[in-house]
Amino acid sequence: MNLEEYFARTGYKGSPEKQDLETLTDIFQHHIRAVPFENLSIHCGEKITLELEHVYNKIVRRKRGGWCMENNQLLGWVLNRLGYDASFLGAYVFNPHQNAYATIMTHLLVKVVIDGKAYIVDGGFGVSYQMWQPMELVSGKDQPQAPGVFRFTEKNATWYLEKMRRKQYIPNQNFSNSDLLEKKECRKVYMFSLEPRTVEDFSFQCTYLQTSPDSLFTKKSICTLQTTDGFRALIGWTFTETTYNYKENMDLVEFVTLKDEEVEKTLKEKFNITLDRKLVPINVKGLYTI
Repeated sequence: MNLEEYFARTGYKGSPEKQDLETLTDIFQHHIRAVPFENLSIHCGEKITLELEHVYNKIVRRKRGGWCMENNQLLGWVLNRLGYDASFLGAYVFNPHQNAYATIMTHLLVKVVIDGKAYIVDGGFGVSYQMWQPMELVSGKDQPQAPGVFRFTEKNATWYLEKMRRKQYIPNQNFSNSDLLEKKECRKVYMFSLEPRTVEDFSFQCTYLQTSPDSLFTKKSICTLQTTDGFRALIGWTFTETTYNYKENMDLVEFVTLKDEEVEKTLKEKFNITLDRKLVPINVKGLYTI
């Protein structure tokens, strides 16, 4: 495991010598544009484990992606090796269909402190809720980014993340009412406390999320990747490409339904992923929004 190999994987060519916000942002953006948020292992007969060396080999050497416990664990390792003050936190993801936050802490994120200021660095959420820049941990402040306007609010030592999106233009009107589209302009994302966590705190969740019939991740095969102007997503057989702010206050969301034989080719061409085992796509309706 070494940083040079990781930077070759993400395409980062800057100098990591300074532990400042600008360098952190650059490293972070290279990560989210090179490493997909994906759960494909579940749907091709592989087990997801949280051992750091396994995560490193999967993402860096096999050029795969991962979910939050993999992506953010690797990011945390990189940042600590570079000398940043980085630690892990745990979050409870909002479920829009139940209009409630999860009761299980399933989301791992990274907190980084620079010159006395705390930032949240989260490279493991994917789709339109993936932040593109580290977010300052301050309550009630709008933090505009390319994906939309993010905001933290704090109440009784609990922090909440929400995102405001732009209007959406969907050329293929067959998908205008798709359950993959976010309907609300303001969406709750997750809540968390500042209690430090370890990767071991997520061992039960890692098993549960890839085995339980109640888990979103067993009901959908998901692969998403941020681009320079939006993101791509393959959920089941549905491929979407979103362009942020393609005209004033409007995002372009393009949908296409793939045939079985097109899935593998799309993973390679659009996400740079080649799987070792056969993927069995799945997309149980009504559970996921972009």
